[in-house]
Amino acid sequence: MPARSVPVELPGVLYFATTSPVWGGGRAFHDPDAQGTTLAVAHLLTPAQFSDVAAQEMGREPGADLDLAEVLGRGRASLGEGRYEKLVSPGELDGYPVVTFTAPWTVAEVTHVVPVARYLRYLATGLCETGAWSIGTVAAYLAGAPGAAGSWSAARVRELIDG
Repeated sequence: MPARSVPVELPGVLYFATTSPVWGGGRAFHDPDAQGTTLAVAHLLTPAQFSDVAAQEMGREPGADLDLAEVLGRGRASLGEGRYEKLVSPGELDGYPVVTFTAPWTVAEVTHVVPVARYLRYLATGLCETGAWSIGTVAAYLAGAPGAAGSWSAARVRELIDG
């Protein structure tokens, strides 16, 4: 488990693309170069824990620690062309480096895919549990993300959260 978890706002936008075989709809990605703000939860992890989570999301076999030197030194690192194989470090939080992973493509380069209700509920619950944002803020945020926008309304996402 993480040593600590805190809400963060990262530069860039959240969007949904590709189809998750687990969830059955669009997966969440972060485009750090797009204009906007991404609401997120930062987990204080060891490098080994981060490497394990990243490997699972990349579809790789967990066990090998990632070399984080490039992402920590340059703010970016590419581990491949697959989903979640771009490492991004937007800075530090309380003296710890913030590192996340996302797709190597941008929000404008990929077809958006609508996320399913249970995935949106999962994301919304995590954001709401931080206490940093209201249910209404989280619902509007997720409903407005590319991929969800036009298919999900803030009211429908709020029903998922409340339900």
